[in-house]
Amino acid sequence: MPEAVTLAQDLGIYSLKCIFTQMGKVPYIKFAKNCVTDLMDTQNELESIYPIHEYENWFYNQATGLLTFSTGDDELNFKYVNVGSFSKKFNTWKWSWDNEHTLSKVKDDILHVKEFGEKHGYEKLTGGYFASSEHEAWEFTAITAKLMKGIGAYRPTSEHLLIFMVLTEFVDNETAKDIKDLYVECDKHEYRRRAFVCSHLMAREEVGFEEAFDTYENMELYDDDYQAWCNECEKIRRREDGWNKKSMEFADIRVVCEKCYFEMKEINLGYK
Repeated sequence: MPEAVTLAQDLGIYSLKCIFTQMGKVPYIKFAKNCVTDLMDTQNELESIYPIHEYENWFYNQATGLLTFSTGDDELNFKYVNVGSFSKKFNTWKWSWDNEHTLSKVKDDILHVKEFGEKHGYEKLTGGYFASSEHEAWEFTAITAKLMKGIGAYRPTSEHLLIFMVLTEFVDNETAKDIKDLYVECDKHEYRRRAFVCSHLMAREEVGFEEAFDTYENMELYDDDYQAWCNECEKIRRREDGWNKKSMEFADIRVVCEKCYFEMKEINLGYK
């Protein structure tokens, strides 16, 4: 059952040291409080339109960048960014851009918050990992929502590590399905973008590596998928003047994840 995002309770009563920046700049504490107020209004508006806390389950996927609420077959999807995490055990905050385990899909945009902090001298927005509190974690989330024009926030239930998210966009179920269909579950690399390779390509031996187009790891793909085949498949493809029933049967195309794809590429070409 998803835990309610009780911003009023989490942020209602607390005290912080007043941090002032250069003369003429807005003090950090004032800026943070204004962002919290704005987020509370934004959150109320979000929940008046989308009853996220009425759903039985939640699931977030870094690879797709989607946060999904569901009850049975009924789903509600949003694009999200991972703001950072608060450790209840150590009372520390870690910005997502400083976390190597967080995928680029959901953290790269958070660098705008860091850049904003550097520009205005707000140290708490520029340090990657430091002692903090859950109240401050909500402040960081509110600031991120303000700077990224977020439509709300969410904090999944957890006993020790609290993940703070900003919802950036509602995604209809048909679009969400199309996004999810582009990814596959991999035994070795978990959930990654799908890729298509011939059955002869392996990550342990060199058999050649031909691609449909030049690729690099984590590149943004739109209407295309990663596609590669071995030297023997390329010989038959050329002999058959392209892909047809015979060349496709020989290739015996299979689906792998993006990470496996680039491991194969590195084995065969020496680079990703």
